[in-house]
Amino acid sequence: MATNPMQRKARNSFLLGMLVMLLISGAIIALLFMQLMNKMKKEKEELASSVNAYVLNQDVKSGQVITTDMLTLQTVNKTLVPSNATSDLSIIENYALQDKEGNDITTEYRTVNNQTVATMYIVKDNVKYEVKREEQTDSFYIEKNGQKEYLELNSVPLVAKVDMNKNTLITTDLISKSDNMVQDDVRKQEYNMIVLPMDLATGDYIDVRVMFPNGQDFIVVSKKEVEIPNIAGVDSQDTVWINLTEDEILHMSCAIVDTASVKGAKIYATKYTEAGMQNAATPTYVVSGATSQLLQSDPNILDKAMNAIRERYNNGNSTTIRNDYINSVISNQGEQAQTNLEQNMEESITNSKNARKEYLDSLAGAGTGTGTE
Repeated sequence: MATNPMQRKARNSFLLGMLVMLLISGAIIALLFMQLMNKMKKEKEELASSVNAYVLNQDVKSGQVITTDMLTLQTVNKTLVPSNATSDLSIIENYALQDKEGNDITTEYRTVNNQTVATMYIVKDNVKYEVKREEQTDSFYIEKNGQKEYLELNSVPLVAKVDMNKNTLITTDLISKSDNMVQDDVRKQEYNMIVLPMDLATGDYIDVRVMFPNGQDFIVVSKKEVEIPNIAGVDSQDTVWINLTEDEILHMSCAIVDTASVKGAKIYATKYTEAGMQNAATPTYVVSGATSQLLQSDPNILDKAMNAIRERYNNGNSTTIRNDYINSVISNQGEQAQTNLEQNMEESITNSKNARKEYLDSLAGAGTGTGTE
């Protein structure tokens, strides 16, 4: 059947349109295919150049124990990660804080007296317990039915060397294994005559120093964590608790007597800026002859500390420091030194009694529900 020219023209136009559509569709498909291939190639390259690394999912303070729940494993471009971060996976896994039964110790935050406090917990037998640290021994424990149950850890805790913000990439330079050791002669001491930094808070680390009016300045004990007593919801202004060994207690006692004997002398604290990273300072204060003899004969001092004491004091340098510097300052006070000592000691005793009474009154108020306004 013959077709007229108009029909042929319409058919040809239709076929031409179909051909153009096929060509355009083919080009689009080819372009999409090329883009897909490029994307897959790029993802493959990124995967090949990526590593797994841990980042913090919360803020951490210098010296704080690191628990595994603080960390999130992320895939990061290898070019953006320090070389010492790639090995951290095994470090974190090997030193994850657990007890011997394999129960993880985790960290949560709570607000106490308008301050954010990190609190550790452990779940044993489907019961959640707060993990506490014993001040005298630095041992970890939980309380069951009013009794302490000490935790035997499967590893040495990791601690933060510096303050770190959330999303910080963890490297070996930022963490270290805790060097806290339990010693039998450690005791919790209370002092109220130390001049404290204005911004000192519980958990900070300090050196205790003595300074005499002529500018002489000595380190008595170094890098000690402080706890500030809380009375009726208010931190004490002049009292701190410090864990000290027997020899450190005797050094502090002698330094307090020397400081109290000299008008214008002071015993004061300096705070570490980054306790996790900074090493402890070397004490430079030399005790009196009587205290030195006591130190070297005290049966409560551990052998390791005793050896260090004998090495420190059985040399001419320590004698020179004591006689030429400290004793000379005290001698210049004459008879006034004894008067200064008596007055300062009486003041310290009075302050201790008043602080103790205030503390007991706050407990009595809390027990009756009255409290302190």
